Amino acid sequence: MTLPANDAFSLGLAHDQPRRSSSRARTPSLPRRSSSPKISFSPPSTSSSIVFSPQPANGMPAKRGHKRKTSARNGSKQLKHNGEATIEELIEEVDARIARERKLSPNSLPDKRNTVKKQIDWEIPRKALHSSIGFFTIYLYTSKGDPQTVVIALSTALAVLVPIDILRLKYPLFERAFEKCVGIFMRDSEKKSSNGVIWYILGANTALITLPLDIAIVSILILSWADTAASTFGRLWGPLTPPLPARLFGLPLAPRKSLAGFIAASLTGAAVAAGFWTYLGPVRDNSTWSWDAGVSSTFSGGSAEGGKVFSRWAGLAVVTVCAGLVSGIAEALDLGSVDDNLSLPIIAGGCLWGLFKVLGWLGDIFS
Repeated sequence: MTLPANDAFSLGLAHDQPRRSSSRARTPSLPRRSSSPKISFSPPSTSSSIVFSPQPANGMPAKRGHKRKTSARNGSKQLKHNGEATIEELIEEVDARIARERKLSPNSLPDKRNTVKKQIDWEIPRKALHSSIGFFTIYLYTSKGDPQTVVIALSTALAVLVPIDILRLKYPLFERAFEKCVGIFMRDSEKKSSNGVIWYILGANTALITLPLDIAIVSILILSWADTAASTFGRLWGPLTPPLPARLFGLPLAPRKSLAGFIAASLTGAAVAAGFWTYLGPVRDNSTWSWDAGVSSTFSGGSAEGGKVFSRWAGLAVVTVCAGLVSGIAEALDLGSVDDNLSLPIIAGGCLWGLFKVLGWLGDIFS
């Protein structure tokens, strides 16, 4: 049984004899396809869309291997008049067009109104308690209360709070009960470490014991108000201002502190010093600085004339500017794990005490 041969191919079986065929009898081969198929379409019109058509736009048979040229002026690939392009070129053209549209489209730009801002924890209860200590301190000073009584009261409170804090850190059940009562005044970082109130009382007590009364009061006011102002305005405008340098006057500064917080602390500390020694300082005797007498004779070597060198506007300007710088730098210092509630009143009070010593010494020289 023999199989009929097809016009397009013939079967060569094992029992068939090899045959030669002339070039005329050879079956014509099919036209070879191009490695990259061609798609004909009409040339682009005035609109930005590309219209595809199965036949060439000019009705002529498509030429093989013909590629379109690239325009260097507008960066997009332009087609020749015959309207031929490979699939690879079409994909590149579409990708380029999409990239241009995304670049120029206003919808591709980030909408600041739709971005979700990180929620700021303002710590209102904590800041209210922090600031209220300053008003209570002013009341005790103006009512001429005994500072020794205040020191004893703060020491008693410290003796009660320290054991409570130890129990809180040791027993989870007591910790949960404690946080239900006063948790709104605590930061998240304090829930696994010592309470900031302990360091606050310890810093205020240290200032009251070691410094003159008016300098101690100013240092506590700086702790109460300048620290609160730095925290508030640092959270509000800190992302809009650059961070502080790693060092200032050779002193290490905390990298998390911002310029907004530094300025707020400096202005608040300057206002505290100017307002206190102008209006509240004369309420008690033996003030470190007064408007008419200037620097106290205790700091000027016993000479009243030397203290007057830095009286009135000249002395007030020097004290105000220095107190502002001391407040800003003391609040921004990076002291490792030392709590700023402890370091701020001690550093601020010590620097102010040193300032009046220098002013008294200079007054003795120039008097």
